Amino acid sequence: MSKKISDLQKRIDKKNKKIDDFGDILDAIESSEDKKKLLWKEIYENALNDRENAGILFMDLMTQSQGNAGNHTTFGPIMAKYLERMSKSNDQILRLAEIIDKADRSSDVINPDDIFNEIGG
Repeated sequence: MSKKISDLQKRIDKKNKKIDDFGDILDAIESSEDKKKLLWKEIYENALNDRENAGILFMDLMTQSQGNAGNHTTFGPIMAKYLERMSKSNDQILRLAEIIDKADRSSDVINPDDIFNEIGG
């Protein structure tokens, strides 16, 4: 039982590290509001949780289905739903990355008037 707890703690620590790293990425984007960054971080965290929970449930059913045609027939549609949930979570993360990239690029836009004012001093 302690190995399961240890493994679970490692997974939680790994997920928290990913979330912290994602927060660091968001902090580097100067053009976005803090509320927006907080929302993006929450979306990321929820997607990771959804993906992980669906993965755990999928693995449990897969273990029960191995070598048992009856269980495979019974659990197959449910397992497909878990795979679909994991895929949707991945899609959410990819879409979030696109949104953040767009926000980051908008902060890189150079306004010619700003350059002129800087040079004209």
